[in-house]
Amino acid sequence: MKIELKHNIKNDKYTNYIYQAFDIQNKETSNVTIDANLEHLPKDWNIGVVYGGSGTGKTTILKNFFKKELNAYNFDYNKSLISNFDWLEPKDATFLLSSMGLSSVPTWLRPFHTLSNGEQYRASLAYMVGKANENEIILIDEYTSVVDRDVAKAMSNALQKYIRRTNKKIVLASCHFDIMEWLQPNWIYSPQKGRLEIASSRRQRPKIELEIFRCRYETWNLFKQYHYLSEDLNKACKCYLTLWNDKPVCFNAVLPLPSGTLKNAYRMSRTVVLPDFQGLGIGGCVSDYIAKLYVKDKKRFYAKTSNPALWNKRENSKNWRICDVQNNLEKIKKENEKSKQQRKVSISKSFECIANTNDINDEDLNIIRFKNEVYKNVAQNQISMF
Repeated sequence: MKIELKHNIKNDKYTNYIYQAFDIQNKETSNVTIDANLEHLPKDWNIGVVYGGSGTGKTTILKNFFKKELNAYNFDYNKSLISNFDWLEPKDATFLLSSMGLSSVPTWLRPFHTLSNGEQYRASLAYMVGKANENEIILIDEYTSVVDRDVAKAMSNALQKYIRRTNKKIVLASCHFDIMEWLQPNWIYSPQKGRLEIASSRRQRPKIELEIFRCRYETWNLFKQYHYLSEDLNKACKCYLTLWNDKPVCFNAVLPLPSGTLKNAYRMSRTVVLPDFQGLGIGGCVSDYIAKLYVKDKKRFYAKTSNPALWNKRENSKNWRICDVQNNLEKIKKENEKSKQQRKVSISKSFECIANTNDINDEDLNIIRFKNEVYKNVAQNQISMF
């Protein structure tokens, strides 16, 4: 299929200058031909990409071959982000946003225009994908053009998982090739080459290499606004920072378990992944690794959460066993009335780490055995790095 674009030229002194300066012969019309050889798309597909540089006809192909306008979004700046998804039930809206990798509860409550570029892009994707009718092909132009490249990879991974899980169809126009192995498209079309490439069905997402360090308490300032429960953090916490490509992505805090019956027991107090890097499973992976370090060091390790997604993950994991369920909400309310310490009134589940630690080396334990007084002297300027 060839797409012919023809426009009549309205001549004036500017166009006449161009004719004379560049020896242009056709002074009546501007003609462009774009090859859209997409007639042989695979029968079953979920994700397609039209890839090429600026001016190669990507947008024109989306509109003309698929015969529809690009999908769009419309946010009310006076509403919280999640309130804009009012065609869905609240629970379904939270699932959709989380599926796009935007699972920060405080972010859901903010207006769209106050979000970062990465958060806005994920929110707009969630809106366009969620608003699409059944059997509609979703068309997205300039995909990930305005976000950091590591953010683009995380976003692409979250998007492809949701599209395949819900069996939707989406076509993305992009000038970036670095997202392909994260999107895992079924087909890629290049207007410059005029060639359609059908992808292999057996592919794996690239591995992510993370670095985990002990960090100062003040590092919490980078992450606290994204924690769903509280910005407070116990001063006794041991804090851990995770980097991906030298960027801070995840924060974990661990506390001794205050119990008269358990010795050498610890619990995960905080796990926060920055919104731009949600959707890759980093939080769960890092939490599991830190828990295994403590178990390897002959300590017991626990984690308590009211997040249903984490319930499901840990209940189906061989690394954790469920050890307590607190679902008597009336009892919690009464205890709060009697006590100065206010517990969150919600169903929560506690898990103990029972992971096999044969893959943990003794030298890996240095990160949890690090002496605070030594660390304080060698890392005074850590926060200024960010």
